[in-house]
Amino acid sequence: MTNLRKTLQQRRRLAEVGQAYGFLSLYLIGLFAFILWPFGHSIYLAFTNYRFSPNYDYVGFTNFIRVFTDSLSLKSINVTTRYALVSVPLRLSAALLAAVVLNTGIRGIGIYRTVYYVPSLIGGGVAVAIMWRRIFGRRGLFNNFIAIFGLTGQDWIANPDTVRFMLVLLSVWQFGSSMLIFLAALKQVPKGLYESAEIDGAGSIRKFFRITVPLISPVILFNLVMNIIGAFQVFTQAAVITGGGPMNETMFMVLNIYNQAFRYGNMGYASALSWTLLVIIAGFTGISFLVSKYWVYYETSAK
Repeated sequence: MTNLRKTLQQRRRLAEVGQAYGFLSLYLIGLFAFILWPFGHSIYLAFTNYRFSPNYDYVGFTNFIRVFTDSLSLKSINVTTRYALVSVPLRLSAALLAAVVLNTGIRGIGIYRTVYYVPSLIGGGVAVAIMWRRIFGRRGLFNNFIAIFGLTGQDWIANPDTVRFMLVLLSVWQFGSSMLIFLAALKQVPKGLYESAEIDGAGSIRKFFRITVPLISPVILFNLVMNIIGAFQVFTQAAVITGGGPMNETMFMVLNIYNQAFRYGNMGYASALSWTLLVIIAGFTGISFLVSKYWVYYETSAK
């Protein structure tokens, strides 16, 4: 009787495990087919001269050496890094400023939150990129606006000196997601700390830097890392608005990877560029975490 009971329990467990894997099967298929297999296959391709042909050879580190000797690749690394170093701080600053303003008890606060968040919902799309090109083109709305004041505009998108700033401006405009995260963090700051600081004579600026920033610093770190990753992966804006020009001033790394893979057919070299991008992102992320011990405050940490 005991053996029969054990057998039934084992069969029940096996049935439950089978049901669990059955429910997970779609996710596991997607994980292996669209993430793990491409991930591993790209490593293999990075060491070959694969060009969408069954005839290809192993070339060792040739593709990676080319990454750091090819002028276009070096240009794309430089352009992407400079874009990230400018856009990320500006975007975080705009998001934090908007969150602080929206954290006050002004009337119709829900409407303002929605309005500020809408650009993040539509900002990464092709339609918005086309709109941005229309706004800052030679005959765009921006030039028509400044013409009212007697100023002469230019083609801001076609000018190598201004085109990257136009894309930075588009990135800053999409600060809604970071703003909502900051807003949620501000709601968790104890009001009693502000009241105590006011009794001691602290002003708004002093309260912001001495109370608000330290207490939400873990959230600042999170948004910083996520925005760094997003900035290095920028693609749609450059592909639609500028195509990488003028003079390759917006030839971001992901756009260069796309061109090498699908326009020129250099899939092996594109894979090497992809892994180079991964290392660069990991490096900036690692630096962010290393320096975080000097400015990120955790309630459980002893400082």
